[in-house]
Amino acid sequence: MSLSRRGLLGTAAAVSAIPLVRARAQGKPAIKLGVLTDLSGTYRDNTGPTSVAAAQLAIEEMRSHLGFDVELISADHQNKPDVAASIARQWFDQGVDGILDVPTSSVALAVGEVAKEKDKMMLNASATVAALTDAQCSPNTIVWSFDTYENAHSTGGALMKAGNTSWFFITANYAFGASLADLTKEVVLAGGGQVKGDLRYPFPDTTDFSSYLTQAQASGAKVLGLANAGLDTQNCIKQAAEFGLTKTMKIAPLLLFITDVHSLGLEVCGGTTTTETFYWDLNDRTRAFTQRLLAKSPKNYPNQAHASTYGITTHFLKTAQAMGGAEAKKSGRATIARMKSIPTDDDAFGKGSVRADGRGVFPAYLFQVKTPAESGGEWDLYKLVTTTPPEGVLHPLNDKCKFPTI
Repeated sequence: MSLSRRGLLGTAAAVSAIPLVRARAQGKPAIKLGVLTDLSGTYRDNTGPTSVAAAQLAIEEMRSHLGFDVELISADHQNKPDVAASIARQWFDQGVDGILDVPTSSVALAVGEVAKEKDKMMLNASATVAALTDAQCSPNTIVWSFDTYENAHSTGGALMKAGNTSWFFITANYAFGASLADLTKEVVLAGGGQVKGDLRYPFPDTTDFSSYLTQAQASGAKVLGLANAGLDTQNCIKQAAEFGLTKTMKIAPLLLFITDVHSLGLEVCGGTTTTETFYWDLNDRTRAFTQRLLAKSPKNYPNQAHASTYGITTHFLKTAQAMGGAEAKKSGRATIARMKSIPTDDDAFGKGSVRADGRGVFPAYLFQVKTPAESGGEWDLYKLVTTTPPEGVLHPLNDKCKFPTI
């Protein structure tokens, strides 16, 4: 059954009205946060319910330290910018102070504009397009730990250094996919490589990639660059194996999450290279955070997007406590500026900071997916290849994005 746009918005609004965490005491100011995410589509497992759980965990851990109450709500944006913008506008008009997570770059760009217009906050944990802190930066937006520039230079750069210089791209035809493919092409060409093609498919309505894979195979390229994410990446990898592309081409998913690897299995993904800013088994702090989150999300280990929702929520609450709840509610722009002035520190990412343009400053980790023989358990999936400091993977700071801090 198809629904009208009004029906879709009505459904989303109904979901958004359901409080997930509510702790109200008379006389205290109340901060209201909304997790706007993908609860039913391509990016559900990579964000979705586990991102909601990560925000809940951050609130519960911080609550005893806060002089204000926190209310958390959530909604499914369905990967549609118009639906997301309408939910964001409604939330802000109803007193929501900041919107969290916001996967899908076209959605995040739309929500960021509404946050700027309303002087509220978009605390982005999972949209990847670098434009959010570059060409379309905003003093009302923070992007926590990863973007397309980072993945192009880390994953794409590593493959080029290994001699994989002939590329063909299959690209999700929207802001994220285009940015990831174009930035990786720059890395390939700067390294003396060759781009033999770039096919862009309709997002989010494509599940059969057979025609794209056939053309990639016929191109003679040695690398198949997948400029997509979530179920699209999984479908491309599975279908590439079925078509025998893995015998003649190196499959290079440019944004691959541990949740994707778990779903596909090591028989399919073993040996694949990927970049994440978080891995559950990286150190004692990441393992401790993961165990706490698994109590809320027992079947889905956290990836860098889930961890980013936790990290950015924790940092916001620390900042709001330092400012005072009532003061933190006055201006999203002022609160974002204060967040940039305070060092970050949480169990998922350790110590870090936020740049003037709103980009979080954290290392990037290049991982190789383990083979079945190397893995010691269901979620023992990565081995660390190299760590790149932030200055090696962050895009240059755009002069127009040097917003002041407080």
